[in-house]
Amino acid sequence: MSTQTHRLIIHELARCDECAVLRVSGELDRGGEKFFLRTLGTAVMAGHRHLILDVTALVFCDSRGLNCLLGVRWLLRRREGQLLLAGAGKHLAELLALTGSTEIFPRYLTVGQALLALPPSHRPVWPPSPTAHADGKPADTPPRD
Repeated sequence: MSTQTHRLIIHELARCDECAVLRVSGELDRGGEKFFLRTLGTAVMAGHRHLILDVTALVFCDSRGLNCLLGVRWLLRRREGQLLLAGAGKHLAELLALTGSTEIFPRYLTVGQALLALPPSHRPVWPPSPTAHADGKPADTPPRD
């Protein structure tokens, strides 16, 4: 799954029953706020209690974007899950520090490191095979909807 709006792109990299790994690219601001919340809300409603956001390609995030992250974190915590950030760049790291949010969002250098923070039964296959569907099944099996 890859979806885009405004200057924001969200691409699913991997998933299993409990967790989805999503790459967030572009700008998370007022223009992409509804799209971001709708896309991540859909992932949560699909049963994913843990979301790992690969934010290495997120070039801009303002206070509206931070509020989006806080909203998704709140929703996941109500479901006894968590939101993990992988590859936060200098700008996002500074925003989190400036707002006192560094303790709220677990940050990891890579998606692989973030996955290690989850119980093994909650981790999707990583790295995903280029010949596999996002749910980790081989390409010769139909994807799980």
